[in-house]
Amino acid sequence: MPRSPDQSAAVRASLAVGLAVSAYGISFGALSVASGLDIWQTCVLSLLMFSGGSQFALIGVLATGGASAGWAAIASAVLLGTRNGLYSIRMAPILGGTWRRRLLAAHFTIDESTAVSTAQTNSGAQRTGFWWTGVLIFVGWNVMTFVGAELGNLIGDVRQYGLDAAAAAAFLGLLWPRLKSLQPVVVAVGAAVVAVVLSPGLPPGLPVLAAAIVAVAVGGFNWFARKLDVAPVEAAERAS
Repeated sequence: MPRSPDQSAAVRASLAVGLAVSAYGISFGALSVASGLDIWQTCVLSLLMFSGGSQFALIGVLATGGASAGWAAIASAVLLGTRNGLYSIRMAPILGGTWRRRLLAAHFTIDESTAVSTAQTNSGAQRTGFWWTGVLIFVGWNVMTFVGAELGNLIGDVRQYGLDAAAAAAFLGLLWPRLKSLQPVVVAVGAAVVAVVLSPGLPPGLPVLAAAIVAVAVGGFNWFARKLDVAPVEAAERAS
């Protein structure tokens, strides 16, 4: 079935984000082994948890506290993964489908698939962006996790190669075209400020949740968008 131009654009965005994020899976694989997990434990984490932020939170706590910090590591991962529940609220009406389809979609509901999907202009392109991004990253992330775990300490700290920056750059590329009015600018800036301010003093996961609450409050209630919509109407009424 031929794709529409909007769906083709969604596929291109999925490829760009998927490649960048998948490459960063090497970092997780290498750091996970360095934190004390073996190769297969590392690979199972990527297969079943499949949430980069939660995975890094888990191995970060294990790296500092060892096996005795297991429960704290799990709690941090669960806390950070709570944001995916917020994403599901946004994605459910877009994806629809049977309960089996929704169950599969739940595993692919991550930062990147949600970002690519919601950046599209119509429902067909949004679904295309979600599934392409989710599947591409799932496959790529797991392959690169295995590669990174195998290489382990042979390549040192893989963050020095800029793979984390590549993933961040891909997100910025998705965000930038949407900053055309006050509403998305306020959401982006407000959430970023909250996350940065709270990060030094709170456990992993809490700053992200706080930022998400700010984004939902400002974006969900559409406060600033209403102000922008009303202003031109009032100006037209005064002119008439």
